[in-house]
Amino acid sequence: MMLKDKMRQLGRRDFLRYSAAGAGALMAPGLVRPARAETAGLTMHTWSAAVDTVQSHLSAFTAETGIPVNYGNSPWAQYREGMVAKFVGGAPLDAMWVSDSWLPEWAEAGWIAPVDEFDSLMKYNAEAEDFCTQSMTYGGRQYGLTYYTDYMAFLYDEAKLKEAGFDAPPSSWDELVEQSRVMKEKGIAEYPMMLAMAQESWLIEFISTLVYSHGGRLVDDSGSAVMQDSKEGAVEALQWVVDAVDKHKIVSPACVETGELAGLKSFAAGNHAFAMVAKYRLRMLNDPAQSQIAGNVKQAMMPQGANGSHATVGWMRFHGMSTQAAQDKARAENTAKLIEWFGGKSDGAYTFQKLLFLDIGAGFGVKPLFEDPEIRAAYDSYGDVNMIQAQQALARKKDTITPWFGEWNDTNGSAWQSAILGNVDAAGAVKKSADLWNELKDSY
Repeated sequence: MMLKDKMRQLGRRDFLRYSAAGAGALMAPGLVRPARAETAGLTMHTWSAAVDTVQSHLSAFTAETGIPVNYGNSPWAQYREGMVAKFVGGAPLDAMWVSDSWLPEWAEAGWIAPVDEFDSLMKYNAEAEDFCTQSMTYGGRQYGLTYYTDYMAFLYDEAKLKEAGFDAPPSSWDELVEQSRVMKEKGIAEYPMMLAMAQESWLIEFISTLVYSHGGRLVDDSGSAVMQDSKEGAVEALQWVVDAVDKHKIVSPACVETGELAGLKSFAAGNHAFAMVAKYRLRMLNDPAQSQIAGNVKQAMMPQGANGSHATVGWMRFHGMSTQAAQDKARAENTAKLIEWFGGKSDGAYTFQKLLFLDIGAGFGVKPLFEDPEIRAAYDSYGDVNMIQAQQALARKKDTITPWFGEWNDTNGSAWQSAILGNVDAAGAVKKSADLWNELKDSY
């Protein structure tokens, strides 16, 4: 593999960071000799979430299969960087947690291997959410089983809705404008709709949701930008935000400086009637210890545009297999067993996904768990499980996740912000983003 190709796969910042370790570290993964200790066990690495639950489930795996597992974890903020170092350095590694956003990079670099040759794993696709399976698929190959999933939800403060004289939440973005204007007139909220449009990792989720619910997409199936097409929803979605800020004044102009967490806190403080936030935030918002509007926060289907639907964006994390494990048949088979134990069934049930939900509220990606009495009771303690399930069924994967996503993402976010601030029209902003996308795609 050419050094410049490896540089592209690592990413420019990563290349500069790790090149200091010596050119030998940049050999193709198949040529790296793993510095593996002599052991019949496996090595699994995750980020530091639900560590006790993971360790307990690993102990059960070893007791059931006789396969020992060396487990390590690191904080989310350092996880990706640390994993890249492990891959490049050939550290012992068999199974790991992977973000859908990293899949193209890690697959292209040859660090993780497809698992679709294992029928024991593929059988679970029949009960998985489609967007989860699609999010684990790259280049026509599937790379894992779901660990966690969630989606962007539309929430509202029922007390404010009733105060404004409405019996039901808005079902369309136009109806949201109408309800918000009434709320402003009655002094219920200065900015009824909370949108967090700051330049941060959450921004692509907000943008994708707005585009999907307006009936569009950012990229087509071939990977080419279609966002600039007026019929594909992106321009229409951005124009709605521009008008909400400048014309209707129902969204604060400070939204371009408002991150997801700041927006969440503002909504929890009672400053807004509507909010677009991750579904898992519903539990915190209905917790009296954390929210001033606890008990009043309800979920509705994502509002739809004139030519759209109630679609939203979903994201997920999955259990993956390293290429070094896949190169050894026995290790690959044992790693597949470990992935099944966590991402599939253990003892005939989706035990780990259920444990994770009950422990930290992490969403699951398999449909049968919605029928589990304990899960339904837990969801119904702070939300409507049927609404949660209905919206999850309409979640779609991000269509922009590619090896060049990182190079494009900041420019795209800045383009949307520029239009919201009135520095460029919506069509011009989206065209700038599309032009860069196609340029990066062509040069990759």
